[in-house]
Amino acid sequence: MAGYGDDAGFASWLTDNGYVLPGTAPSPAVLRNRGSQYIDAVYGSRFLGSVVDPLQERQWPRERAIVNGKLLPSDVVPPAVINASYQAAYQEALKPGSLTAIGTSSGAVKRVKVGQIEKEYQTAKDDGTASAITPLISIVDGMLAPFLKDDDLVGFGIWSVGC
Repeated sequence: MAGYGDDAGFASWLTDNGYVLPGTAPSPAVLRNRGSQYIDAVYGSRFLGSVVDPLQERQWPRERAIVNGKLLPSDVVPPAVINASYQAAYQEALKPGSLTAIGTSSGAVKRVKVGQIEKEYQTAKDDGTASAITPLISIVDGMLAPFLKDDDLVGFGIWSVGC
């Protein structure tokens, strides 16, 4: 499975950002594939639009994706998606296995009490999903934000106030 972008683009991105791959890192193609798998697994279901072909191996290209009021071409992978996959690939190079987490959300601390002080963590979930243990890379999250569905707008209503 091919990752987003290409090896030459990844090398250029590394240079432009002042990054150097560790000598023990896998090949750029392997890193790009891992970074792309991370992007698709974490963000794929929230990307705007829909995949062009339901049998395509990646979440991009997509059709009917409107970003900043513009319809994206259905044969293009946005540079931000490619760069986000490069960022994830670099993270994987620095710390192999960091893009995957193995565990259960049931092990997350929900409430802690020490003496009379008690604290409850709002992000702790025990719904069986992996969201509580999914590694997030803040810069990737920001890069992809314009390409994600806004869940807050789903099912909104318009209220009318009579005069």
